[in-house]
Amino acid sequence: MNRSLVVYVISDSIGETGEQVIKAAISQFQCEDYEIRRFSYVADEEQIIEILNEAKNEKSMIVFTMVIPSLRKILIEHANEHKIIAVDIMTPLIDALKIVLEDTPKNEPGLIRKLDEQYFKKVEAIEFAVKYDDGKDPRGLAKSDIVLIGVSRTSKTPLSMYLAHKNIKVANVPLVPEVPVSDELFKINAKKIIGLTTNPIKLNEIRQERLKALGLGNEASYANLNRILEELDYAEKIMKKVGCPIIDVSNKAIEESANIIIDIIKERKGM
Repeated sequence: MNRSLVVYVISDSIGETGEQVIKAAISQFQCEDYEIRRFSYVADEEQIIEILNEAKNEKSMIVFTMVIPSLRKILIEHANEHKIIAVDIMTPLIDALKIVLEDTPKNEPGLIRKLDEQYFKKVEAIEFAVKYDDGKDPRGLAKSDIVLIGVSRTSKTPLSMYLAHKNIKVANVPLVPEVPVSDELFKINAKKIIGLTTNPIKLNEIRQERLKALGLGNEASYANLNRILEELDYAEKIMKKVGCPIIDVSNKAIEESANIIIDIIKERKGM
C-alpha cells in the first residue's frame, strides 16, 4: 500500500505562495491522500536540516519559496543529498524578471506581505477620511493622525483624501461662527492640528463658482465678501487658541499643501 504524499512547503517568509501553487498542481491529479506541512520564516541551516531529516522518512517532496540565495543553496544541497525532489517556485520567475527589467532583485523575504499591509493601511485611511469628513463625528479627532480645520472651501476634504492615499488618517472640522467648536478639538494634542486659510477674494470666487454649480444665485451670504471676512477672522482666532500651524492654501495645488503637511508631520516625529 502506498504511503500518502507529504508536501513540505518551506519559505523564508509566510509560505502562502508555495502552498497555493502546490494545491493548484495537486488538483490536476486524482490524489486525495496527501498532506501539506508548511514551515514559515525559515532563517538558518539548522532549521532546513531538521525539516529535511523529517522529510527523508516520508513519501515526500519539497516546494520552496526562498529569496535569500544562501538559504536556497543550502536547501537544494540537502534535498539532493537525501534524494528528495525539491521545486523552486520563485527563482525561475526572479531570473526572468532580472533579464526583462535589467535590474537586480532585492532578495528580501516578505515584500509582498508588506505591500499588502500598505494597501490595507491605505484603504483604512481612506475610509477614515470619509467617516470623519466635515466634522461628522468629533470622536474621530482623537483617533486621527492629523486634524485639518478651516472655513468652507479651504480644501479640507481634498487634502484629507490625498493624505489618506499616503496612509495618513485625517479628520477635518469646518469652522463656522454660528456653530460652536467641539470640545474634542481642544482635548487632543495641538501638534496634530493644522489650520487652513486662504485669501478672501480667492475664496469669494471659489464660493461663487460653487453656488453656480448648485444653481443658486450669488446673493447668498455664503459668497458675500463681508461674511467671508467674518468667517476667516473667526477661524484665525480658533487656530490661535489651539496654537496650530496655519497654511495659506490660496495659490497652492492640493499636492503642494499636502507636502507641507507631510513635512510638518516628519519634523514633529523627529523632535
